[in-house]
Amino acid sequence: MFNRREIKERAKQQLGNSIFANNWLFALVVILISGAISAVAGTAGILAVLVTGPLAYGVAFLFLKQARDGQKMVITDVFKGFTDDFGGNVVLILLETIFVALWTMLFIIPGIVKAYSYSMIFYIKADHPEYDWHQCFDESKRITSGHKWDLFVLDLSFIGWLIVGSICLGVGNLWVSAYMTAAKAQAYEAIKNAQ
Repeated sequence: MFNRREIKERAKQQLGNSIFANNWLFALVVILISGAISAVAGTAGILAVLVTGPLAYGVAFLFLKQARDGQKMVITDVFKGFTDDFGGNVVLILLETIFVALWTMLFIIPGIVKAYSYSMIFYIKADHPEYDWHQCFDESKRITSGHKWDLFVLDLSFIGWLIVGSICLGVGNLWVSAYMTAAKAQAYEAIKNAQ
């Protein structure tokens, strides 16, 4: 079990402790770019798979790097997944989508459990670019074992932030998404270091 408050506090520090700090604004731009491109690609079917995986890798790479060294993000690194094992990143997102969908067809709860079980695949890929899809899934299942509930509660703890973010026509949720992504990177670090 990890300390949720500590994870969130580290995520805030990572982002500069203010929603208008440079790190938070750079993180917001990364989330905005990734989300906008994924949304546009999502309208084109198979293109979504070709874009979403590499972008998910780029976001994981950026937030993980920032969690470790606290440096300002290099926004162009959001596209790193297109140059660092593009095919592997596409396979990861495709298989994650298929596996979660199949478990969800069995029943919703197993689908949610498996989504948390696979939630660290892109952080693992960013840490170990040499890993194939199978190794990323196996490692994600291994490190999230005993932590899926912690990750679920961490996500639930942002509900208040999301409600407040929605008050501003949803624009505030961009800041919340950056905060949630930073917290997820911090959670990955905490879980990995506890192994």
